[in-house]
Amino acid sequence: MTVDIPRGEITAVVGGDGAGKTSLLGALAGRIPIASGTVTMPAKDEIGFQPSTAGVWRDLTVDENIEFVGSAYRMSPDLLGDRKARLLGPAGLGGVGDRLGGQLSGGMRHKLGFCMAMLHRPLVLLLDEPSTGVDPVSRVELWRMVAEAAAAGTAVLMSTTYLDEAERAHRVLVLDGGEILGLGTPDEMIASIPGTISTERNRPLGEAANRTWRRGSMFRVWSPSGRGRCDEHTDLEDAVIALMLARNEQRNSEHV
Repeated sequence: MTVDIPRGEITAVVGGDGAGKTSLLGALAGRIPIASGTVTMPAKDEIGFQPSTAGVWRDLTVDENIEFVGSAYRMSPDLLGDRKARLLGPAGLGGVGDRLGGQLSGGMRHKLGFCMAMLHRPLVLLLDEPSTGVDPVSRVELWRMVAEAAAAGTAVLMSTTYLDEAERAHRVLVLDGGEILGLGTPDEMIASIPGTISTERNRPLGEAANRTWRRGSMFRVWSPSGRGRCDEHTDLEDAVIALMLARNEQRNSEHV
C-alpha cells in the first residue's frame, strides 16, 4: 500500500505500542534503513524532524539551540533572526532565550523542538508524538503551530497517542504491528468499521467480553457479525479499536 503526505495537510499516524509509528517516521527521515519498499522524500535539508524526546539540547540555552540548528542549515544571521522572531514569539518562548533547554517545562521544550524543526521552512515536517506528556494548554498551542505550518503549505506527518488530536487531522493512518489497517479521513475510518459498535451499561459475558472496552461509565461493544450502522456515539477511538480487534481475530483464525 502506498502512503503519500500531501502538502498543506496533516496526516496523523495512530496505533498502539509497537505499532511502528516511530519506525515509520524514522524511515521517512532517513534515520532507519528499510527492509523492503521505497521511500521518496525531498532532500534532507527540506525535511524537518522532531523526535519524541523533543530534540532539544538540554545543556544549551534556547538561543543556542536555535543558533546551532541555523548554522547546520547555513542560514544567514538576518534570515535566522527573522525566523527566530517569527517562531519563538508566538510559541511563548521569545523572552526565555537565555534559559537552558533542561530548565524548560515539558511543554516549552516540545514547542522549542517544533520551532527548531520548522526553522528552515521544510517542505515536509515529521513529528513523533510532539504532545505526549505535555500539559493541556501547551497541547493546544502545539496543535495551533502544527495547523499553521500545514496552512502555509508544509506536508505534515505526525504520530500521536491522542485520538482527539487525530480527529482534527485531514487524514489518519492506522498502524498495527507495522501493518497498515486503514488510511483516510476520520469520517472514512469510522465508516470502514467492520461489523457494528454499540453502547452497553454492563460488561457483556462470554466471547463478547473480549470485544468490549470502557468509555466513561459505559461499555462499548464491537460485534464483527453485526448488521446495520454503528450507534451515534461512534468516533475515531472506537474505529481504531475495532480495526485492531478485527485484525487480531483474523490473525488468530489464520493460526487455528
